[in-house]
Amino acid sequence: MSLQLDARQRAMLAEMGVRVWLPGAGRAADPAAAPAPAAASSASVQDAALPLPSPPAPRAAPTHQSAPPPASAAPGPRPEGVAAMDWPALQAAVANCRACGLCAGRTQAVFGVGSRGARWMVVGEAPGETEDRLGQPFVGQAGKLLDNMLAAIGLARHIDATTETIADSASQTSAGGQNDQQKSGVYIANVLKCRPPGNRNPQPDEVAQCEPFLRRQVALLKPRIMLAMGRFAVQSLLQTTEPIGRLRGRVHSYQGVPVIVTYHPAYLLRALPEKARAWQDLCLALKVFEQLPPDNR
Repeated sequence: MSLQLDARQRAMLAEMGVRVWLPGAGRAADPAAAPAPAAASSASVQDAALPLPSPPAPRAAPTHQSAPPPASAAPGPRPEGVAAMDWPALQAAVANCRACGLCAGRTQAVFGVGSRGARWMVVGEAPGETEDRLGQPFVGQAGKLLDNMLAAIGLARHIDATTETIADSASQTSAGGQNDQQKSGVYIANVLKCRPPGNRNPQPDEVAQCEPFLRRQVALLKPRIMLAMGRFAVQSLLQTTEPIGRLRGRVHSYQGVPVIVTYHPAYLLRALPEKARAWQDLCLALKVFEQLPPDNR
C-alpha cells in the first residue's frame, strides 16, 4: 500500500513537524547509512548511544593529624629593643611575644602587677592556670598567702606610687606582730610570662627567652630589694643550680639589687612547717632594707 500525498498535504505535515517516510526514500537520500543488525533490539541501540557513567572518585583516607596552630601562635623572634623600652612598650612586647612555644597555649601573657614606684619587688616562677586566665601573678590560695606574708611586713600589691615608703611603716613592725600603719606598694612579676602547659617546670630555653623582659622590668622599677620565691625564680635570678635550702639566710644580688631567697607560697601550702623558715626570710629582707642608706629607701 502506498501513501499518496499531494503538495498541500505535505506542506501541512511539515508545518506540524511531522516527517513523512516513504519506502526507498531514506536509502536514496543517505546512501552511506547502513541498516541495523537484525538481532539488535531498539533498547540495545539506545543503550549503546548513551555515555557510560564515570566511576566515583576515590575518597581520601581520613587523617588523624590535628589542624596546624594559627599563624599568630607560631613561635618567632623576640621583639627587638627590649633594653630600651618604657613600661607601655614593654608590656605590649610581652603581650605579643612569640619567642618560644609557650605562646601557642597561653590565654594571655602575665606581665606583672603592683606599684611601678615600689621599692620592693617579688619575683615568682611562672603563671598557673588561674594566673593565665586572669592575667595577674600570684592569685588563688597561693596569692592569698603571699598577700598575708607581705602584709606582715607592711606591704600590699594594690597601692600606687604615692603612698608612704616602707620605712615609714616598717619602723612600727616587730617580728611578732602586725603593722597597723599605712602599707607601701610592692611590684610582683614572674620569671616566665606565659603558663607552661599542665603547669610543668619551665624549660631552660623558655627562661632564656623571657629573661630580657624581667631584666628590663627591674631596670625600670629600680627596686631597693627583691624577694625571689621558688626554685626556678631563685636559680634564674642568681644563675645557679643550688637548692633554696642552701641559698636561704644570705643576701644575694641581681643587677646590684639585694636579693633574699625564700620558698614559693604554693609550696608553703603543701609544706606547712616551712612557713616558719619563710617568716625568717621575710624578717631578713626587712632587716636588709632598713639597713640601706636613707636616700636609697
